[in-house]
Amino acid sequence: MAGMCLGFDTSNYTTSAAVFDGRVGVNHGRLLTVQEGSLGLRQSEAVFQHVKRLHLMTEALRAEGAMGEIRAVGASTQPREVEGSYMPCFLVGEGQGRSLAAALGVPFYPCSHQQGHIAAAAWSAGREDLMDQPHLAWHLSGGTTELLVVHPHGHTVQAQLIGGTSDISAGQLVDRIGVMLGLDFPAGKAMDVLSRDSQEEKYFVVKTKEGSFSLSGMENKIKGMAEAGVAPADVARFTFETLASVLARTTAWAQKKYGNLPVLCSGGVASNSLLRSRLEPLGAIFAPPQYSTDNALGVAILAHRAVERGIEP
Repeated sequence: MAGMCLGFDTSNYTTSAAVFDGRVGVNHGRLLTVQEGSLGLRQSEAVFQHVKRLHLMTEALRAEGAMGEIRAVGASTQPREVEGSYMPCFLVGEGQGRSLAAALGVPFYPCSHQQGHIAAAAWSAGREDLMDQPHLAWHLSGGTTELLVVHPHGHTVQAQLIGGTSDISAGQLVDRIGVMLGLDFPAGKAMDVLSRDSQEEKYFVVKTKEGSFSLSGMENKIKGMAEAGVAPADVARFTFETLASVLARTTAWAQKKYGNLPVLCSGGVASNSLLRSRLEPLGAIFAPPQYSTDNALGVAILAHRAVERGIEP
């Protein structure tokens, strides 16, 4: 690949580096190591693991033959593009990105982790045109369950929060239930596989109000099911059926309120097969699973869009 942009994303779950040349994108990522039975990492441990691993991701890109002349470097520097949004883990990618850009004499383009998710999902779904038009977007991840109305903003997008959870995220719920069932953290993939062994289609009706809903009551309900001896596969299926129900109802509310806008789904939870099957009839657009989970491709795409449009950092 020649004339590409390099992107870094050091989230609370994954160390990632990617390159994009306007046509082809390559991403390498590795999940952070979490102690068995734990529900996540302290930020200090996440930072330490990123520092040790980020160079391995760029070395993997070079070994694959994906590296060439670098036109720009980008990095996610905060979870969301709002004041006060901060996590120390993103400092690793930002610091290495800024240093590399300065050494190479190329521009550095910061973005939010959420903007990167949206860009990666749109491009990998074959709908990069969404970046230049209003649309709705679900960001469904370990730390975020947000419904957004998205508008173009220069080379990137500006997202306004219009709905989602008022307490724990969908990803937190899935991980907590998965670990309770004896699965490793993060538990999303294993929960997805486990749920396919169930034929039950029951779900808990989560109350919604103007696009907002709470999942803590659902968590208590599901824990009670597990403690009562309900089969693990049925518990997993019930979890995803309930999430699918509330997400579908909230999506329908947003489409009625904001017009029948396209709905783009990103974030690790959006890779779940059952959620996809329930939301696609509403016109939801999904990225391939590898670009729904945390990645740096969207960061590299945004840097490339900035360079192509002549936007200064």
